[in-house]
Amino acid sequence: MISQAHEPEVESDEDLAEGNANGRMCIVTRQSGSPDELIRFVAGPDGSVVPDLKRQLPGRGCWVTPERAVVEKAIAKKLFARALKRDAKAGPDLLEILDRLMVQQVTGMMNMARKAGQFVSGAMKVDAAVRSGQALAVFHATDAAADGVRKLDQARKAWVLGTGADKEIPSFKLFTGAEMDELMGQNAFIHACALAGQAGEGVVKRAKMLELYRHGEKTEAEVGAARTETQ
Repeated sequence: MISQAHEPEVESDEDLAEGNANGRMCIVTRQSGSPDELIRFVAGPDGSVVPDLKRQLPGRGCWVTPERAVVEKAIAKKLFARALKRDAKAGPDLLEILDRLMVQQVTGMMNMARKAGQFVSGAMKVDAAVRSGQALAVFHATDAAADGVRKLDQARKAWVLGTGADKEIPSFKLFTGAEMDELMGQNAFIHACALAGQAGEGVVKRAKMLELYRHGEKTEAEVGAARTETQ
């Protein structure tokens, strides 16, 4: 497991050179974005490419759009070595390591939000939070019963109709029940939601990045269809 020390965020001139004063630039797409919208990579002491999700590791860094296909392209075209200006090599398990680190961030933030009272589980609590407008996002186990998911989808639609909002509260299916049991223990859930607040917002931000990494820029309907095909 890769350990990332709790130190102040790295702000090196070399990193800034990869983008602009207001953000960073993806070494693959050449599009700029804020640090929260990209993933930072550095070269480890042995020259291996290391994901730096917390943006704390020292040394020259480079930035990549958080999509698996984009990271794969960076590996295939050997762009990490060019950007990091050294013989940096991506290990064969870099994609899996990155997914695992992002999963750890999501579940860790869920646990933190729960302690702050900004993450609740249980179908009835989630339904009430959605209908009251307190929910920022809804989460289901990928193997949750279809009827339970359908009822909460109805609550999300009812909230839109009742408030005239432009779009529904987002919904995520990131982990199976068994995966959550392993990752979260007694905090595992079938249905849950993030509530307003800094920790709740942190859950949603990290969930969106993990969803983007796994599925790319797809609509919720497209992602849902892809999940259905694999289940």
